[in-house]
Amino acid sequence: MKNRILSTFLGGALAAAFAFASVSIAAQPTRLVVAFPPGGPADSLARILAKELETELKTTVIVENKPGANGAIAANYVMRSPADGSVLFLSSAGAIAINPSLYPSLSYKPTEDFTPIALVVHTPEVLVVSPKNPIKTASDYVAAAAKRSEPATLASSGVGSMPHMTIELFKNQTKVDFLHVAYKGAAPAIADTIGGHVEAFFGDVSGLMPFINDGQLVALGVAAPARLKSLPNVPTLAEQGIPNVEANNWYGVFAPKGTSAEVVTKLNEAVRNSLKANALIANLASLGVEPSPSSPEAFRDLVQKDTAKWAAVIKAGNVKAE
Repeated sequence: MKNRILSTFLGGALAAAFAFASVSIAAQPTRLVVAFPPGGPADSLARILAKELETELKTTVIVENKPGANGAIAANYVMRSPADGSVLFLSSAGAIAINPSLYPSLSYKPTEDFTPIALVVHTPEVLVVSPKNPIKTASDYVAAAAKRSEPATLASSGVGSMPHMTIELFKNQTKVDFLHVAYKGAAPAIADTIGGHVEAFFGDVSGLMPFINDGQLVALGVAAPARLKSLPNVPTLAEQGIPNVEANNWYGVFAPKGTSAEVVTKLNEAVRNSLKANALIANLASLGVEPSPSSPEAFRDLVQKDTAKWAAVIKAGNVKAE
């Protein structure tokens, strides 16, 4: 009798413990890690997405900013996190598709150490100048630069950044030797372009839209296969006789390697459903981008394709990390 009572007690205690553990696991917050500081386009995107993911995942989603080393600090943090869906990585193409070729001794392998969950948005590069600049098209900018004895200045947000990769493509296709001016981030590059200290700047559309809308910058062309809905009157570079200059600093969600197929499916559905929310669509529109949902397989294909593409550009341009 005593054994039966003890067995019943222990069974109940274990059941309660397992139930408590299950509740604790289900209730734990999800952390969405972003490799950029607060206040920028990437941070804004993360917070827009996190708000909708909370509804889909039925838990708190905390945005954690871990900037530095062109995304490597955030990547290493996520790589070492539990593969249970509790820590996710909102990364741009830079940290995932560019870094492997830019940093030979990179401490992580993007195509091996992360599980692609879903693409979130495409963020094409846009060529901009100050409104004080008399040149109003990309083709005119190239023609004027080709006639000059000194190279025209063309700014980027840093060596190895997507804007820098776009400049390398731009130089290859136009056969014009622009002087690349690498800044420590987009903000100072934008400021100096507005002030006329550099002639032009390639930047992510999401970071440039406020300045274009305010008339502080003029868009000359977009490095995309088609015109952007946010900039319908700005022709693509290909339309202006500059083909094969397409650069897309996409953002997508990744999980650590080893995340189960069941969790990947659940997270993918959560991201895709989040991208259907009217509030999210409106918020993304303010950044000049649209939702770009995908399956995990399609996102993996994009990562592999862009990794090969930027590896070739880095090799051709003999680009070296600072």
